[in-house]
Amino acid sequence: MSPPNKRTATLIGSTAILMWGLLALFTTLTGKVPPFLLAALAFGTATALIAAKWLVRRENVITHLKQPLGAWAVGVIGLFGYHFFYFMALRNAPPVEAGLIAYMWPLLIVLFSALLPGERLRWFHLAGTLAGLAGAVLLITGGQGLAGFKSEFTLGYVMAVCCALTWSSYSVINRRFGHVPTDTVGGFCAATAVLAALCHMAFETTVWPADTGEWIAVLGLGLLPVGLAFFAWDHGTKHGDIRVLGAFAYAAPLLSTVILISFGKGEATWAVAAGCVLIVGGAVLAAKEMLFPKT
Repeated sequence: MSPPNKRTATLIGSTAILMWGLLALFTTLTGKVPPFLLAALAFGTATALIAAKWLVRRENVITHLKQPLGAWAVGVIGLFGYHFFYFMALRNAPPVEAGLIAYMWPLLIVLFSALLPGERLRWFHLAGTLAGLAGAVLLITGGQGLAGFKSEFTLGYVMAVCCALTWSSYSVINRRFGHVPTDTVGGFCAATAVLAALCHMAFETTVWPADTGEWIAVLGLGLLPVGLAFFAWDHGTKHGDIRVLGAFAYAAPLLSTVILISFGKGEATWAVAAGCVLIVGGAVLAAKEMLFPKT
């Protein structure tokens, strides 16, 4: 079997970012379902989705799941660890500040990628990523900046930093497991669903979706931003240009903001417009080699 095309793999990975743009909208539509229960339901849906694919195509499930322990450790820690730290950050710090710190992971991906064999960090990767970071800051803070460090939120800030480090490390280390099939992510989703359910029982009070609309939103989460997105991201980080994916990832808060505004759950401001220019421009700059290859 010939190796996957790097450009195609990068494009596949970028579809995950498009799907993550729906995360905030779907989450707001799930009502008062607590975070860990929501994660358990969403990852459970993702598990059911890949299991259905295996059954329909009569695939050997054992082949997909019988992978090195290291791959399982990286996958489960990446998926569950990111959501655990993210939810804990939101519980212990103001959402805007916690979200901003957590969303340092695209920048860290681009920087960490320089440590991978055969990869080299160029000035336009760094410049594009920093532009994307500036755009994300504008979108998340509304152009007003952080109110200043507050010691009472230290735990939340630490959890947000752990969140950023977890997902960026997972995305970069995942390249070393390029031989592990993407279908194995289905096993990671199942493990994450179980761990999230245990955290729900330990930390939360059960509140189920209140109506059909909220159940549809949960289903949407499991199918796209907490489902197919992780399979696409796995393929992209293993076989695509991880530096470009790291810079493209800043499109997620942009897409999320635009979608929320479109559905009447946000307000269009100058910060949105400026953030759009910085994020799109930064992504194009970081992807310069892929978009405009030298002939």
